[in-house]
Amino acid sequence: MANLKEIRNRITSVSSTMQITSAMKMVSAAKLKKAQDAITAMRPYAEKLTELLQNLSATLDGEVGGDYTTQREVKKVLLVAITSNRGLCGAFNSNVIKEVKNRTEFYAGKQVDVFAIGKKGNDVLSKTHKVHGHHNAIFDHLTFENVAGIADSLTEKFLTGEYDRIELIYNQFKNAATQIVQTEQFLPLAPIKSDAAVSTGDYIFEPSKEEIVLTLIPKSLKTQLYKGIRDSFASEHGARMTAMHKATDNATELRNQLKLTYNKARQAAITNEILEIVGGAEALNG
Repeated sequence: MANLKEIRNRITSVSSTMQITSAMKMVSAAKLKKAQDAITAMRPYAEKLTELLQNLSATLDGEVGGDYTTQREVKKVLLVAITSNRGLCGAFNSNVIKEVKNRTEFYAGKQVDVFAIGKKGNDVLSKTHKVHGHHNAIFDHLTFENVAGIADSLTEKFLTGEYDRIELIYNQFKNAATQIVQTEQFLPLAPIKSDAAVSTGDYIFEPSKEEIVLTLIPKSLKTQLYKGIRDSFASEHGARMTAMHKATDNATELRNQLKLTYNKARQAAITNEILEIVGGAEALNG
């Protein structure tokens, strides 16, 4: 059995760890509220933009997406892995990294590169994949304008033929305890269809329906990427809050066990001292 000093040191160490994890949990809980409100407010806009694009394109004949819908033979694929800059958030980052590796196996025999958004994904994937580029500072100033620049860069890579397909891989926020890994096709755009009945009312489009669709597509791509990063940002804080909550509970349980062990060891030491005193007294009397 460890001596009393060693047990006291372990109790102090576990208590310090428990204070840190508890503080991190509260910080993530505060950030989660803001991030959750942002993604909740954005989803209706993103869905409405997609619906508008579908309704407009459904009234047109032929291919209206231009180069954005060009289906080429898939030889070069770019996987956009969205992770976090910091760890201590459970399986949040490892799930995305695992999905990137799964997609790489799916495209076996083809050139598969990675574009990393987030330091953790870049650090791990750069050892096993060709990381074409990375953005780590985006989470410091997460705005639509900053994300739009990344979306334009990715779009340019597709339009110039540098890559035949671009996919987004990220954690979709469901709640604080649940994050779902999503793989979305970014480019080329899937054929735009609408199951809803298309209105045939007498509308005047200015400049034209075709030009409106081609204007909405780049905006829709920027919104799709921004929504993915926003989803990942909210998921990160949810995962970290859950992980730190479990870590705090485990530290509390370990501290209680150590205190019980300490009390038992202390009681055993006191009992041994009493026995030694009694034995010494008996020896003197004898």
